[in-house]
Amino acid sequence: MDINEMQEAFLQKQNELRKGIDLQDGFDPDALKLVAGVDLAYWKEDDDEWAVCCVVVIDYATHAIVEKRQSVGKIEVPYMPGFLAFREIPLVLKAVEMLEHVPDIYFFDGNGYLHPRHMGIATHASFYLKRPTVGIAKSYFCVDGKTDYKEPENEVGSFTDIVVDGETYGRVLRTHKNVRPVFVSVGNNVSLDTACNLAIRLTGRESHIPVPTRMADLETHVARENEIVNRGL
Repeated sequence: MDINEMQEAFLQKQNELRKGIDLQDGFDPDALKLVAGVDLAYWKEDDDEWAVCCVVVIDYATHAIVEKRQSVGKIEVPYMPGFLAFREIPLVLKAVEMLEHVPDIYFFDGNGYLHPRHMGIATHASFYLKRPTVGIAKSYFCVDGKTDYKEPENEVGSFTDIVVDGETYGRVLRTHKNVRPVFVSVGNNVSLDTACNLAIRLTGRESHIPVPTRMADLETHVARENEIVNRGL
């Protein structure tokens, strides 16, 4: 299958899955116990691209780490804008399969509904994880090449919506004063208001990034370095 055929197949799959996106809460936020953070890191080996996916499960109330799992593998899908999830889903599912604790919700270091077809990694993965998902990005993804965002006020909890052609795709959220905001988008089965409330609740003093994705990000850096050293690269 060449790239054009691959893109056509991926586009068809995204359009099929997006019909199942639910922007409402499919759970009771007050009943959350375990939250997972998911992130990936990449590196090159000769002409091949490899990645490690780290999943960190934390206690919602205390933010303590409950479990950490990781998977490593060669990336089989070439990079194509708008289809990142197809590169990452296999490693995400491989790491999740190792979990001994079942998270109530997953936070992804990336986007969900904030995507040209509303099918970022957080949304795409939800159909396989069968759990609510949220996307938390550290940088802004301009889905149409022209829509910018407005900075929220410099107060914790302040936000501005990212609106494209009259539709809200995500939210720019200030989790700490005097630091850069994060970019929150619904993955699936959660409302944008709840996603932002949870992001604030899960953000500690040490960083403006919610603990689940922050810990997953830190784990991927360590895991990648270990893999590189072990492989003698």
